[in-house]
Amino acid sequence: MDILLVGGLLLLIMMVLLAGGVWIAMTLAICGWVGQAFFTQTQPGKNLFSAFWESNASWELAALPLFIWMGEILFRTRLSEDMFDGLRPWLNRVPGRLMHTTILGCGIFGSVSGSSAATCATISKVALPELIKRGYNEKLALGSLATAGTLGILIPPSITMVVYAVAADASIIRIFLAGFLPGLLLMCLFSGYIMWWSWRHPDQVPAADPPSSFMAKVKQSGSLIPCAALIVFICWVLIAGYATATECAAYGVLGSLLLAAWSRSLTWDNFREGLMSTARTSCMIMFILAGAAFLTKTMAFTGIPRELAEWVSAMNLSPLALIGVLTVIYLILGTALDGISMIVLTSAVVLPMIQKAGFDLIWFGIFIVLLVEIAEVTPPVGFNLFVLQNMTGKDSNTIAKAAVPFFLCLVVCIALITLFPSIVTYLPDAVMGVDK
Repeated sequence: MDILLVGGLLLLIMMVLLAGGVWIAMTLAICGWVGQAFFTQTQPGKNLFSAFWESNASWELAALPLFIWMGEILFRTRLSEDMFDGLRPWLNRVPGRLMHTTILGCGIFGSVSGSSAATCATISKVALPELIKRGYNEKLALGSLATAGTLGILIPPSITMVVYAVAADASIIRIFLAGFLPGLLLMCLFSGYIMWWSWRHPDQVPAADPPSSFMAKVKQSGSLIPCAALIVFICWVLIAGYATATECAAYGVLGSLLLAAWSRSLTWDNFREGLMSTARTSCMIMFILAGAAFLTKTMAFTGIPRELAEWVSAMNLSPLALIGVLTVIYLILGTALDGISMIVLTSAVVLPMIQKAGFDLIWFGIFIVLLVEIAEVTPPVGFNLFVLQNMTGKDSNTIAKAAVPFFLCLVVCIALITLFPSIVTYLPDAVMGVDK
């Protein structure tokens, strides 16, 4: 059977199972099993066990439950409310007001965690209940959180960037530097849409507070200082090289516990509830990761990603047409693969094509990271959709529909860096010199 036809059949099976209410992780594992059992000569049982173990036996993944726990502590104590009260006077006159905290929070936290799932889960746990309680539109909040959570892999440090740098034999530092301006651009696009939406729907935005003086704002922001100090400390120890992302996550948990105890909002009950909720969320994410890893093995054994890349190569397209077709191909792959797997499985064929077309490998690294971000919010296997589904009880399709406008912001960002590649290359060239 034709390889691409096999890929279409596996995608159909996945959609049927998800529509039938089968657990996400089980759906991914079943599709992987069918692919290996009927279309390869491998042993699916052994590969299942190895994929489940390899996907979770990673020191880097230890940061994920720790960051989630940090978010649970902030959510279950008075710290999250204090943080919003501190931001409120500064965002009071901005269209959208506190809704922008989803974008700011994900941008800042993304620079610490390097993980889309951890960023989405942590900021959602803190921001969503507060926004809904204050009367903000739930649909807009869900859409912004689903897409802004992807900033965790665009704003350095990012595991996805490291994987690409290794695959492309490129400088990791240059890739990291290249991510800052596109990350800032994307945050501006997200916030711009929130401002536009709020201007169009003023009745769905809570009324502004009475104007206050600068000193009054500073005084009211006193409650923001503890959480801000914690975030600044975590960012500083990471950037300065004193700690890894996992160690930063541990510092974040310890700092959150100390701040909660200092504010006298930490009790045994909310400590226990936060720990149990962290365990449930972490197990859910790890289970999905394991299922995705097994499906990735199936994709590697069947050769579907490689076949797609070779098909594109045989078309002999112009540079811009090549970028357009690769965009479509990566979006298709994003429905079944995680970002790292997309890069690893296609780099051997795609990167020579990119170099031959005259594109900068650093620029293409940011381009592909943005495509991975889109994959995180694209059904049926949009990882951030599943994270929010578990945390809110909302159907993943409902969340996906809410994320459509922000999805278009991602598309606009890709178009802008394609038309103006200096958005990506300016900072690494300015700091490290032009790469010859």
